[in-house]
Amino acid sequence: MYKRILTGGIVLLFILGIFSVLPIHGEQEIYESVVRLHVLANSDSEQDQALKLLVRDEVLRQSEPLLRDCKSREQAIRILDENQSLLQQAAQAIVLEHGYDYPVTILLGKEEYPTKNYENCCFPSGTYVSLRICIGEAEGQNWWCVLFPPLCLSAASADDEKSNEDAFISVGLTSEQYRVITETDNVKYRIRFKVLEAVQDLFGKKN
Repeated sequence: MYKRILTGGIVLLFILGIFSVLPIHGEQEIYESVVRLHVLANSDSEQDQALKLLVRDEVLRQSEPLLRDCKSREQAIRILDENQSLLQQAAQAIVLEHGYDYPVTILLGKEEYPTKNYENCCFPSGTYVSLRICIGEAEGQNWWCVLFPPLCLSAASADDEKSNEDAFISVGLTSEQYRVITETDNVKYRIRFKVLEAVQDLFGKKN
């Protein structure tokens, strides 16, 4: 009888331990609350990679005031969609200004992203809404970031980290969800992060 109770207690603790690391706190909203930015260079040449960064800077400069007061991903998507022509022309102007004739195309839609680290955050792989900037043949190394909330600029201080958290909370994420992408050295959150990726891999592509 005692052994049966002990075994039952161990099983219960094991089940509770599993549930403590599973993504049951709405972590799927991580995918549903952000807009990613993906800039693809014409090639891997030094010149094309430098041009990619100039185009990136201009797109960020143009998009920052457009997205400054956005309160949701849906609002950000609508504004980006309405201003695709503006962003494309600005990016194209940078290319021409630096002596290249590469065409620049902009695509707004869902895209598969690998796991990516940014300063204080690590975003799980999966399907995200993405603003994709393609320069010329778009066969060079990529530059990835989070366009909304605006995390593309370097965040190195504690104040920046707090600002990042506030930005995510403002678009609907909870503090618990934010920890999943920032505390990936914590065993509990690391496991939940990996489970989240596995779930997205299984079901995300069906959406």
